[in-house]
This record gives sequence, structure tokens and C-alpha cells, in this order.
Amino acid sequence: MIRIWGSVVGKLWVTILLLVSFVLFVFTVLMLEFLSKYHTQQSEALLRQEATTIARVVDDHKSIASTKSIIHDILSDETNAVIADKPGHDLFSLQEGVNSEKIKERIIREKSFNKAFTSSKPIVKEMMLPSSTERDHVESYIVLAFPLNVEKMEHSVVFIYQSPDAIHRTSKETTKIVFLSAIIAFLLTTFFAFFLSTRITSPLLKIREAAFELAKGHFDKKVPVLQNDEIGQLGIAFNQMGKQLKHHMEVINQEKEQLSSILTSMTDAVITFNSERSIILSNPPADLLLQKWAIKKRDEHQLIPNEIYHMLDHVLEMEEVLREELEMEGAYFLISISPLYSGDSVRGAVAVLRDKTEEHRLDKLRSDFIANVSHELRTPIAMLQGYSEAIIDDVVSSEEERNEMIRIIYDESQRMGRLVTDLLDLARMESGNITLYKEVVPITPVFERITQKFVQAAREKHITLTYSSSFDDVTLISLDEDRIEQVLTNLIDNAIRHTREKGIVQVVVDQQQDYARIQVKDNGAGIPKEDIEYVFERFYKADKARTRGKGGTGLGLAITKNIIEAHKGRILVESEVDVGTSFIFYLPLAKVSENKF
Repeated sequence: MIRIWGSVVGKLWVTILLLVSFVLFVFTVLMLEFLSKYHTQQSEALLRQEATTIARVVDDHKSIASTKSIIHDILSDETNAVIADKPGHDLFSLQEGVNSEKIKERIIREKSFNKAFTSSKPIVKEMMLPSSTERDHVESYIVLAFPLNVEKMEHSVVFIYQSPDAIHRTSKETTKIVFLSAIIAFLLTTFFAFFLSTRITSPLLKIREAAFELAKGHFDKKVPVLQNDEIGQLGIAFNQMGKQLKHHMEVINQEKEQLSSILTSMTDAVITFNSERSIILSNPPADLLLQKWAIKKRDEHQLIPNEIYHMLDHVLEMEEVLREELEMEGAYFLISISPLYSGDSVRGAVAVLRDKTEEHRLDKLRSDFIANVSHELRTPIAMLQGYSEAIIDDVVSSEEERNEMIRIIYDESQRMGRLVTDLLDLARMESGNITLYKEVVPITPVFERITQKFVQAAREKHITLTYSSSFDDVTLISLDEDRIEQVLTNLIDNAIRHTREKGIVQVVVDQQQDYARIQVKDNGAGIPKEDIEYVFERFYKADKARTRGKGGTGLGLAITKNIIEAHKGRILVESEVDVGTSFIFYLPLAKVSENKF
């Protein structure tokens, strides 16, 4: 609960109290001043009236002593009188209270009253005289010097003075009234202040609680509006503000989610930097890129390569967009960095990195492909051209030589035809246009039949070709038999051609989980370790270890890989120089493999 001194009620209460106290103070000062003047005037008028009466009495009786009792009756209770026939000498006095002699001596010896003995005009003066009630106290008195027997040149004077008790009593009564009014004002102020708290503070407290809820994100919080004054209008404005805030937050969240979705779905890496070159935002591709750089980094404080830092410094200092293509960490990137503004000042920058490595690789493959195709076509075309010119020019000397040249021309044209056919097949496969005609067939009979086609070719080269399978004759698999025959033909043919005499080529079929594993093994020359990753590329030749025969096109393994992947399988190679090579591919088994064929 808020303390009373820090609340609106306390401040309002104190303000009203100060205002009422100030008004009462001013009123009291003015009232006391007014009453003082009023009582002074009233006292002076009363003293004049009594002095006039005493003067008539003295004039009528000629003897001042004989009028003493009459004068005593004329004087009021607070009034005292002293009659003097000349300055400093009194005839008699009618006084009450202490210090009466001192008062009398001070009055008759006051020099300012001497004119009253020779003049007909009364003299009124306020004097500080000893108190008539306390011994060692001085009070203010009103003293009237009124001439007697004014027809004489020198005459007596009656000094009448009044005790200030009456004025003091009036002042005390006035002060009591003021204090009573102050107490009543305090009580009324307190009552009205706390009454106003129910009309002002209570709605404000509800608005404060609603503001705290609003700050926590509860935009549905409403303030009850029970009055139509300024506070009620404030509640209406608060509810409207909450409604608008909710709307704006929803719009901001939608835009934030939209921006997040855009950044997440982008294939380009987006990194946002602040003015201190620190990363404040990145999308998933950028996170992967940063992780890759973090693995390779040499400086723990450097999250990105120096090339990007240099570009970032340029953008933040020159405030211009920078776009460059760079090679970093063995990869190619197209980098675009733009400044981010906050008003007129740059608050950071956003960098967009597009990985161009694959494009560079494809460009290189394209150029290598053109070079390889040109190289592969150059020899048969040259041979076709040379032998054709020999026949046309009748260079041959016998019919046997002519037939030999014609046979060579035919063989080279067949080789060119196979090369073109393989290129078209490979192009269709890599473009996703390959069509598979799958059938559910028994595993062992199919692969055994394909292997048996090469027994005679192996025997001619004095190579042992064997086949083994862990499946029975009725286990089924779904595949395109013609395409798989093309794969196995290519692999067995390569194995026989690259295996020395008395070598061994094995075709082994077994099961690995839900896949059929087919292995084509040989103990031939093998493939160097550094060339293994390139064996499935087009026109691959590892001349130092393996050489193709005349009929090869260099596209067989590339086609093989595409056919296996089209069957949802995978192929790999294991090889060691002078030990042998194993091509292993996996094909998913049919779900009906338990059925009998």
C-alpha cells in the first residue's frame, strides 16, 4: 500500500491544509489588527465621553474634592483617572491595581501632556506603562489628557487611562475562535480529502494496476469507467491506448514473423552487424556458415573471415553498399553488405552471402566435360577421317587391307555411337528424366544370370569369375531389371578388363538390414587413394593405375551411380593399389520379400 505522504490523497490533504492555514493566518492577522484599532477607537471614544462628563461635573461644583465620589461613579471598571492642577502635581487620583503610583508619576510627568494645562484641546497618547496586574511587566495604555475649567488661562487636567485587559480579552477570544476554526477546517479538510480519494485516487489506482498489466503484455486489461469527468475520460483514453497497443503489437509480431520466415526460408546467408562489428542476427544458412568458420578459425575472437571484416569496415566508414565475389576458406561467395540507418546515423550493416561454390564447380565440370568430350571424339574422328581418305585415294594395295580399314571405320563409328548414346542417357538421368520399369523379381536368379554372361569372357582372359548369394531362389526385390543389368554389366566388365591373368572376380549378394548388398570384387591393379573420390565422375581415367580398353567411353560409372540412386540405393568403392577393388551397391528389398515367387 502506498504511504499517505506519497499518494495523491496525502498531497491533496496537505495542500488544502496549507491553503486553509494560510487563509486563517492572514485572516487572524487582519482581524487582530482590525480589532486592535477598533478597540483603541472605542476606548478613546469612551475616555473622551467620560472626560467630558467629568469636566461638566467639575465645572458645576467648583470644588474638585467634592466631586471625587461622583467621578468614581462615572468611571468604568477598567478606567482610572488622575486630576492634576499643574504639570507634575496631582490633586487626587482614582486608581486600582498594582503599580498605580508609578503609573500616576509617569503620566503627570509626561512632557507631551504639558500643553493640556494651557490649551482647551484634549491630548490622546499611547504609552508603555507598568502593568496594573503584574509587578515587573509593562503594557500599552491609552491615556487621555482632558482640560478642566478651560475658561482660565491655566487650568487643571484630568488624565484618564484604561487598562489593556479588555483589549487582551478580546484578542484572546478572537484567537480562540481562530483556533477553533482551524480545528474544524482540519477535520473538514481531512474528511473531504479522503472523500475525494474514493472519487479520484481509487480510479487512478485501478489505472495504475492496469498500466502494470499492460507493461507485462496483457493488452486485454480494461479500466472500468464509472464517471464522465476528466478521470473517466482518462480511463476511456487508457482503454483506447491498450486497444491500439494490442493492434500495433499484433502488426509488429506479424511483420516480425514474416521477416523471420523470409530469413529462414532464404538459401542465402544473412548476417546483421551493429556499429561495434558484433553479430546481432543471423538466419539458419548463416548459422551453418558461422559454425563452419568457427571450426576452422585460428583466432577465438574472430567469428568471420578477415575479408568480410574489411568489407564491413569500409561500409560502416564510407556508408555505401559494397558488392564483391571472394574466395574464402576454399569456397566462393558473392557478398553484398549494405549499411543500416537509425535516423541520419549508421547503426550497423547487413551482409548477404551467396555460396557460389557449386556454380564454380559446375562451370568447371562443364568446361572439363566439353574438353573430355572433345578429347574422346577427336581420336575416332581422326581415325574415321584418315582411313576414309586412304580408301578414297586408293592408297590400299589389296582387298584385305581395304576390308581391314572398313572394319576399323565401323568400329570407331560404333564407339562414337556408344559415346553419344551414353552422353544422352547420362544427361537424361542427371536431369531427373530417367524412367524405371520396376518389377518384383527373385534376387538370386536375376543376378546369377547376369553374372553368367561374363563367364566366357573371363575364361578367355584366364580369370576366375564366381557368384555367391545368401538369398534363396524365391526372395524378391523390386527393380528395373534392364537398368540393373546395365549396372552389373559395367562393373563386371570393368573388373575383368582391369584384372591380370589368373586373377579372381567375385560377385557376392547378401543382406544388410532392409537392403540387398551386391559386391563386385577383383584382385586387380586397384585405384590410388587420391583418385577414389573421382571414380564416378564423367570421363574419369586413372591412367597410372587403370587403363580402359578400346571400347570404353569413360561414362559407365557415372551412369551406374545415377541408376543406383534412381532405385533409392547407394554405391561406394573400396580399393587399394596392387591389392584389388570392390564396388558395392545397395538396393532396397521389396516389402513382399516374404512371398514365394
